[in-house]
Amino acid sequence: MKKKRIRLSELAAAAETFVTKGDPEACLPHGNGHINSTFIIPCRDARGRQYRYILQAINTDVFKKPEWVTENIKKVTDFLKPRATERRSVMQMVPTVDGEYTYTDKNGCWRMYEFIEDAICLDAPETTEDFYQSALAFGRFQRDLSDFPAEELRETIPDFHNTPVRYQNFLKALEEDAVGRAATVRSEVDFLKFRADFYSVLEDAREAGILPLRVTHNDTKLNNVMLDKNTRTALCVIDLDTVMPGYSVNDFGDAIRFGANTAAEDEPDLSRVAINLTLFEAYTKGFLEGCGGRLPLEEAMLLPEGAKMMTLEVAMRFLTDYLQGDVYFKTKYPEHNLIRCRSQLALAADMEAHWDEMKDIVKACYKKA
Repeated sequence: MKKKRIRLSELAAAAETFVTKGDPEACLPHGNGHINSTFIIPCRDARGRQYRYILQAINTDVFKKPEWVTENIKKVTDFLKPRATERRSVMQMVPTVDGEYTYTDKNGCWRMYEFIEDAICLDAPETTEDFYQSALAFGRFQRDLSDFPAEELRETIPDFHNTPVRYQNFLKALEEDAVGRAATVRSEVDFLKFRADFYSVLEDAREAGILPLRVTHNDTKLNNVMLDKNTRTALCVIDLDTVMPGYSVNDFGDAIRFGANTAAEDEPDLSRVAINLTLFEAYTKGFLEGCGGRLPLEEAMLLPEGAKMMTLEVAMRFLTDYLQGDVYFKTKYPEHNLIRCRSQLALAADMEAHWDEMKDIVKACYKKA
């Protein structure tokens, strides 16, 4: 999905709609996100003091109702503020001159945050401690929002992590075979079909009262955690666009899928793809410690299921897109989505091979948390 090019004058006009300390001096592209367009807005007041803000254009192709996204973020950040250890620990939304938290013009829907100073953001862990700290942040996110009524949040992307629905979408794409690729992916199709009974495991656990609906982040990559620049400790969870009702184990699982993989998400050499149990243990330890005892044992023991579920779900999403002609995910070459799918399937298979070890790690970490 391509981002719309926006002129500097239009960026400046959007920035000036928000209540900043001082006047905006520039609009600088920031980050490497694939969904929203993000800019740093440096400001200076009459005394020469400098402040920085983050200005974002919400991608309305992905978020059809951006006002729902803003509503969710405002509710969650307002709830977190009284529990924050310092101002930098929670994203601070900036209002417009009209007292709203979004501004809409011909370029789309805008919002602004205070820039989090003296913090760093990593695309990949440089040490096991980095991964542990990100787990601690997302665990605390669960802990601090454990009393928030999840049903009050809007479902901004319907069925985002509903794996049975994703599976049905995959089967439909397979049957339609829009671009004639189905015959080339038989082994991948067989892999996913063989595990069809697994896809309802978390939904069944919810119906059984084991897995409650909680406030979830739904994009728990390392680069959505800010670490303090000096101490390198967990500071703040960012990018709350996909905050919705969901399962704690899916948040955990997506982080494992991405961060505890021994290879890149699109690694073509499947012999390099495996679950790194050292990183899995570090993340499990941090996540459960961060949760502070808010996850019952039965729920915590589904963390490996969350990891496997998210890996298989993402695999079928990649394969669905490949069957439909690469209409959703940005690709660099014709087989990119297929390579991504194969990498995820290899990771899921390696999780299965180490299933008992993963379960034992969760049990041991839960006792120590």
